[in-house]
Amino acid sequence: MTEWIGDTFTSDVGWSHLERLVDIGDRMAGSDGEHRALEATREALADVGARDARVDSFPVQGWVRGDSAVVAGDRTLPSIALPRSPSASATGRLVDLGDGLPADFDRDLSGDVVLVSSTVPDHVDRFIHRREKYYRAVEAGAAAFVFRNHVPGQLPPTGSVGTEDAPIGDIPAVGVSKEVGAQLARRDADTAVTVRVDCEVPEAESGNVHADVGPDTDAAVYLTSHVDAHDIAEGALDNGAGTAMVVEVARVLTERADDLDTRVHLACFGSEEVGLVGSGHDAATADDVRAVCNLDGVCAGRTLKAHVGGFDGVGDAFERVGRRYDHPVTVVPEHLPHSDHWPFVARGLPGCMVSAETGDRGRGWGHTEADTLDKLEARTFREQAVLLAEVVVELARADADLEPLPGEQVAAALETQGEAEGMRLTGDWPF
Repeated sequence: MTEWIGDTFTSDVGWSHLERLVDIGDRMAGSDGEHRALEATREALADVGARDARVDSFPVQGWVRGDSAVVAGDRTLPSIALPRSPSASATGRLVDLGDGLPADFDRDLSGDVVLVSSTVPDHVDRFIHRREKYYRAVEAGAAAFVFRNHVPGQLPPTGSVGTEDAPIGDIPAVGVSKEVGAQLARRDADTAVTVRVDCEVPEAESGNVHADVGPDTDAAVYLTSHVDAHDIAEGALDNGAGTAMVVEVARVLTERADDLDTRVHLACFGSEEVGLVGSGHDAATADDVRAVCNLDGVCAGRTLKAHVGGFDGVGDAFERVGRRYDHPVTVVPEHLPHSDHWPFVARGLPGCMVSAETGDRGRGWGHTEADTLDKLEARTFREQAVLLAEVVVELARADADLEPLPGEQVAAALETQGEAEGMRLTGDWPF
C-alpha cells in the first residue's frame, strides 16, 4: 500500500510545526523560548497520535547574552559572544592562526588573542570542531578567542564553548564575520586588541520531549532531534527542520503502525547546542535502545546523508531505501561525534546522524542569523519525510541487523579518524 506516500506529499503537519518553531524566536537552551518549543513539540506529537507524549525536565547551566566587542585601535568591530563564554575582558597581541589546524597551535600563545577560521581546507581529512580550536587556544595560553566565519555576508558565527565538567569556558570568546576577520588579519595582526564579553550565567531548566508509536515492545528504535537553537536566529535548519521531521514521520508511522515490528520512541532533546546535554541526560540511563536515528540538518539539500560509523546494518537500511525509491542517499561509514546520537553510540549502541548533502564543508548558513525558514523547501521536506519514514520501518524490522559494538571498537575507529586527540582535549572522550 502506497497511499501513505501521497498523504505525506500533501501533508502540512510537519512543515506547519517548523513554522511554529521558527516563529517562537529565541530557543536558546534553558530559555523561555526553548520551554515553549518543547511544549509545542509535545503537543504536536500528541496531535498526530503518538502516545504518552510528555516533557521531562532537567537542570542546565544557563547563559544569557549581553554585549560583546572587539576593539582594535580606535575601531570597535561588530561581534557576537560565543555561548558559555565567560563574562570577561582580555587585551593581547592578535595572532592570526588561519584555519586553526592542530599544528597551528603548537606554539606559546600566552596572553595572545587568537583568530581562527570556522572551517578547514579540503585537503584536511577531518572537520575540526570549533570547541577543539578553542581548547587548543586555551591550552597554549591564549587570553581570548576570535572565531571568524568562512562564509561571506557579514555573518558572525555562534557556537558554544565549555565542557561537561566546566560549562563556562576559560577565556572570552566571540564570533566575527568573514569580512571583519579579514580586516583584523590584514590591519591588526601582531598588534594589541581587546575582546570583551558581557553575559549572565544563571541556573536554568531544560527538557526532553518523549512519545511512542508502534507496538509496545521492550526495545525501541529511537527517532531523535534537538529542539533548541542559538539565540541569534530562527534555527530553521539547525534544528527546527529535524524536530518538525520527527513530527511528520511520527504522523506517518501512526498510519503504518502495522508495519512496525518494534516500538519507535520519539525523543526531541533540549540543550544540544551547549554540549549534547539533553541527549546525554537520557543516554546515561536508557536501557531500551535498539538503534538511534538522529535528525540534525535534514533539508539543507535534497540528498540525505547518514553518518553510520561502524554500524553496517544501519547503513544497509538507508541504502535499501535509496534503491527502493530510486533516490540517492549518501552513507558515510564514519562516526560523527557532534550530535545527539553520540551519547548513545559512545555506549556502543547502533546509531547514526542524518543530515543532507550541501556540497560545502562546514555549516553554511547554520549558526548565523541567516539560518531562516526561507532557506528550506517544503518539497525537500516532504521527499525526505517519505524516505526517513521508510528507513525507520526498516530499522524497526524484527530481523534488522542492529548489533551493538564493543566500546573499544568505537574508540579505535575514532583514533583512526583522527578525532580522539581533540575529543580528549575538549573533555568529550568517554572511553
